[in-house]
Amino acid sequence: MDRRQSLKWLGGLTAFILPLAIPGTSWGGSGAAAATTGLSKSKTEWADLLPAAAYRVLFEEDTERAGTSPLNQEKRDGTFICAACYLPLFDSSTKYESGTGWPSFWAHLPQSVATKTDFKLFYPRTEYHCTRCGGHQGHVFNDGPKPTGKRFCNNGVALQFVARNEKLPELRT
Repeated sequence: MDRRQSLKWLGGLTAFILPLAIPGTSWGGSGAAAATTGLSKSKTEWADLLPAAAYRVLFEEDTERAGTSPLNQEKRDGTFICAACYLPLFDSSTKYESGTGWPSFWAHLPQSVATKTDFKLFYPRTEYHCTRCGGHQGHVFNDGPKPTGKRFCNNGVALQFVARNEKLPELRT
């Protein structure tokens, strides 16, 4: 085995072992980031409240197919909220067309998302969740526009849109 092959092998081994050894990471699991405000429901309760596709994304960390969300084309002024608990996550002024097929934002609202490292594709990615219910929203990348350079790539089924002239729903309890 030459040096290059050895480094590739070691990198693969590290990608497998690291998530097992670092607290707060997972190896393809379905655990959600801890909710900071303590809203906690069982998976059964969430499954009863949400459409199946939203439940799979939010609480089993699935990903919807690119280009399928009507929210990708949403251009009105308003707020994007967590589809599970209704916590406001993004202001429409931070939404932009990333060309990825998913709603994308360059910034989230203060204290609305928490991140963790995910190794599901064998390399580290930053996954983000709603801080209130722990629902999986998507992944954040460092290829977004100024001023942050971030791209919060969100699953549309994990969000709901509320136009600025409409009242935000009460937070779910």
